[in-house]
Amino acid sequence: MDYHITQYDIEQGSLEIQYIEEFFGEFPNRKSASEIVRRLSDRQHLIQIASGTLPGDPGTVAPVAYKVSHEIRANEAEPKLAELVERLHGFVQFDGRRVLYSWIGGTRRDWRGQGHFRALTEQQEHWAIEQGFDEVVVKTKNKFYDMRGTLDHLRFEVVKYERDPRDNGESKVYLSKRLLPDLLERHRSNRTVVQATT
Repeated sequence: MDYHITQYDIEQGSLEIQYIEEFFGEFPNRKSASEIVRRLSDRQHLIQIASGTLPGDPGTVAPVAYKVSHEIRANEAEPKLAELVERLHGFVQFDGRRVLYSWIGGTRRDWRGQGHFRALTEQQEHWAIEQGFDEVVVKTKNKFYDMRGTLDHLRFEVVKYERDPRDNGESKVYLSKRLLPDLLERHRSNRTVVQATT
């Protein structure tokens, strides 16, 4: 299967992500376009969306999965990112290294299990290595079993587990993957990647 991925600039990409998140019922706090622009401005980032044909209508193509990632630094000023860096202190080395944070992403229910998220992740890794990043980190919740399973298959390693004393499903899981050049040799997805035009 050939996966079709479009990479977007910040303005158009933020609007596309705001639209596609409407199809993700399990994400109660959807991101607005303005929030995405605020987070990604003035830092290196990647916005990508995978497209697929609609069941029963092979002539219609729709966005089916997405992934947004950005650089995260040791000296973050934005409170949420500063807190993330603090939580990862001692588990991820920031000094003298470039770290990519896989911020938001997912696959629409009807297209899960078809490899779209793997293709996006492999393209993210390809881009990140080209840009000189050393490591990619991601945060999820214990209750997102499908996501944890996908990250396991993609060889992300758990670097920290923060147990929620009231509900273990809400516990935070932090995972990491070193971006070594030989990583690209293990990629399995056939990808067609284009840059969106305005």
